[in-house]
Amino acid sequence: MDHKKFMDIALAEAKTGLAEGGLPIGAILVENGKVIGRGHNKRVQDGNPVAHGEMDCLRNAGRRPNYRNTILYTTLSPCMMCSGTIVQFKIPKVVIGEAENFEGNIEFLKSRDVDITLLNDADCTVMMKEFIENNPELWNEDIAE
Repeated sequence: MDHKKFMDIALAEAKTGLAEGGLPIGAILVENGKVIGRGHNKRVQDGNPVAHGEMDCLRNAGRRPNYRNTILYTTLSPCMMCSGTIVQFKIPKVVIGEAENFEGNIEFLKSRDVDITLLNDADCTVMMKEFIENNPELWNEDIAE
């Protein structure tokens, strides 16, 4: 599996969110090497507190009988809400762009047998770092600080 190729698609989603005036967090859902869902954080754009990138991606993927053969790619380590959704739907693998700017809930996911790959992707890290530095109030709102 070409993690870099798929993370670049998630990163493009994050850039779309940023261009729309929102937070630069993107996600895609992949099944058998094909993107079946994509999304980005739309909390600001939609005025919806639960419109995180992973949630938008899953909503766009639509109804499914199960998620057994899927991989979720996300540019930033998932928050507890998104991690709970990953566990609820039994998504078996999550590939994370970065966890430097937000540690998220990697240990929680691992404790629920979710296979985690942390890429430490420099593009994801720099984009999020710059966003947090330039928009601390919006970032704190997103993580409920």
